Amino acid sequence: MTYSSERFSQRRLSTRAPRVSLRESVPVSLQLENGRQVPAKLHKLSVTGGLLELAAYLEERARVGVTLPIGSSIVQPKAEMLFPMWSAQGYLQPFRFSGLWPEERQILEAEITELLKQTVARSTAGLGPNSRSLRFNLKEL
Repeated sequence: MTYSSERFSQRRLSTRAPRVSLRESVPVSLQLENGRQVPAKLHKLSVTGGLLELAAYLEERARVGVTLPIGSSIVQPKAEMLFPMWSAQGYLQPFRFSGLWPEERQILEAEITELLKQTVARSTAGLGPNSRSLRFNLKEL
C-alpha cells in the first residue's frame, strides 16, 4: 500500500513540460506503420508531444513517425496518437513522443526555450503577436 501512495505523490509532484502555442501552424508529415504519409499542421509543441490539425483523425494509440522541421534541423521522433477532437477545419489530435533521441530532445528544448523567450519579450515590450518571425522551417515537406 505504501508503494502506491508513494507513486501517486511522485506523479502529483512532477511538473508539466513547457509548451508553446505556435503563432502559425507548421506543416509536418506523419508516417504510418503501413508506410503511408499523412500531412498535418502542428499547433502546439512540448518535449513530451504536441497538438496536430488533421483532415481525418488517426486511431487513438496509433504509432507514427513525425517529421518536424525545426530551424535548420529536421527531427523525426516516434509518437503515439491520443484521443482526437473535432474542429471547424477537421480534427485536432494530441500526440505524445514515444521515441525521442537525446539530440532531438535537445533541439526541441532549445526551440521551445527560444519561442518562450520571444513570447515573454513581446509581452513585456507590449508588442503584438506577429512581431517576430517563427524559427520553424515552413517549407512544404
